[in-house]
Order: sequence, then C-alpha cells, then structure tokens
Amino acid sequence: MILHCNFEELGALRKGAGTVLAHGVGGRTSVVAPPEGWEYVEALLSRLSGDLEVQTLAEQRQIFLAVAAIVKTLREEMDLAVLSAHAADEAAVASYFLFAHALSVLGRLSEMGQEMEALIEIMTGSPPTPEAVLSFVFSD
Repeated sequence: MILHCNFEELGALRKGAGTVLAHGVGGRTSVVAPPEGWEYVEALLSRLSGDLEVQTLAEQRQIFLAVAAIVKTLREEMDLAVLSAHAADEAAVASYFLFAHALSVLGRLSEMGQEMEALIEIMTGSPPTPEAVLSFVFSD
C-alpha cells in the first residue's frame, strides 16, 4: 500500500522527527517513548523523501508509532508557542501548521492500518495473528 504525502506533510514530519530525535531523551519535550520508538522515528526520517510504500501491517504499525511520537512533539511545541506569545503569533501559527500536517498523515495511517487488518481478516478468515502481521504482504 502507498501512503501519499505532500510536500508540506513531509516537511512537517522531517521537522518533528528531528525534534523527537534531538530532544526525546532527557530533552525539553515530555515525549516518553520506548527506545524502539526512537528507532522507528529514525527509520522513518530516512524515508521521508516522497510517498511511503508500506508492505506489511507490522511496518504500518511501526510507522504509526513514529508519526504518533512526532505529532505529540509537534503538539507540545505548538502549545508552547501559543502560551509563550499568543495564538496569532507567527511562531504559533507556523507550529500549528506543522502539527496539523503531521496529524493529517497520522489519520491516514490509522485508516490504512484498519484497511490492512480488514483485508487480512477477509483473506485468512480470522483476525490478524502475529505471524500474519509480519508476513502478509500488501503490494501496490
């Protein structure tokens, strides 16, 4: 399956991923992600040059966790920008758009995961097993 991302969404994800990786461990953000969460963000960052091909439900879940951590960080930055100035401040508005673009991707990823789960269930006759999550390949 292909996750289509526009230029603004890719930029927001790159910015947020950079922030998660720079400040996630003992930094200024309160993101508390397990170490593998940071690995997922790092792996995603290297893929943020265009649309993402997602081949398995396991891969979708890893990308979802990475984008969720990015969205959380961008939301915190937006809140901080609004509280430190005001809602119409240029930094607050820019932070809002970064957050909103990343949130849009997170929503599409959630839908993709639901579709993948449904397809596995239709094809196998049962809910996704741990083996199916890893081995059932969705081609584009």
